[in-house]
Amino acid sequence: TPLAEKLRSELELIDGVYPEFNVDDYLKGELAPVFFGSALNNFGVQELLDCFVEIAPSPRPVTAEERTVQPDEPKFTGFIFKITANIDPNHRSCVAFCKVCSGKFTRNTPYLHVRHNKTMRFSSPTQFMAQRKTTVDEAWAGDIIGLPDNGTFKIGDTLTEGEMLHFKGLPSFSPEMFKYIENADPMKTKQLNKGIDQLMDEGVAQLFVNQFNGRKIIGTVGQLQFEVIQYRLENEYNAKCRWEPISLYKACWIESDDPAELESFKKRKYQYMAKDRDGRDVFLADSGYVLQMAQMDFKHIKFHFTSEF
Repeated sequence: TPLAEKLRSELELIDGVYPEFNVDDYLKGELAPVFFGSALNNFGVQELLDCFVEIAPSPRPVTAEERTVQPDEPKFTGFIFKITANIDPNHRSCVAFCKVCSGKFTRNTPYLHVRHNKTMRFSSPTQFMAQRKTTVDEAWAGDIIGLPDNGTFKIGDTLTEGEMLHFKGLPSFSPEMFKYIENADPMKTKQLNKGIDQLMDEGVAQLFVNQFNGRKIIGTVGQLQFEVIQYRLENEYNAKCRWEPISLYKACWIESDDPAELESFKKRKYQYMAKDRDGRDVFLADSGYVLQMAQMDFKHIKFHFTSEF
């Protein structure tokens, strides 16, 4: 057709303007290709998938705390990198996404959940392709599978055939924005708490409980996350929340080898101490100056700005 010919002639003009696509540069992470197509009209989608198959890297070794895991090892290992609440709002179901790092995952086979130190079987592991969800019997290194989750998983959890491995999870970064979260409908307290729990599991934001007044504080890295949380609580959990401002500069996780100094710090800063969902101590500094002074005054306390330490 004349339109297709016109498109081809215009594409020829582009050829030569940019350097040739080099797969090695892409694999080194120095170059990111951009694909054009339309999922609505199903235009270019097959070509895009074919190209992924051709140029995507094969599974790579993954570093665990104990050792490096090679993708061609015979035994299954994998870790949870994402949790999604409400895939089916009717059932309040969560799905934990597991990246297979080595070996072969088989449905209904017992695997060790390392953090809980207990074995689990998965009768309906799924794979997702756009809107389609299919149950899979097996998966191999590099595959991503969805495992039904009723609160047993956290981001970074490891599954193995018995080896005590800890893949380095995805750290939670210190939030920059904070607000008190309050229940706007006392009749829906249960739904609100369930919603906050599941959304925090997803890693959308972080929840801290102020030890001074027991109030819940949500910390995010951007304003939009507050709006997303409010919208999702209302639409997925039928719960209304309202935000109240709180003036904080940064949250940091604290630990110390000197219990007396830690105790004295917590006493002096009791209005600014909180606990995260794992019960760890978090200092809520209300200004950069206050944080700097705390670091100078308490030499034996370590201040961490990501949750992985």
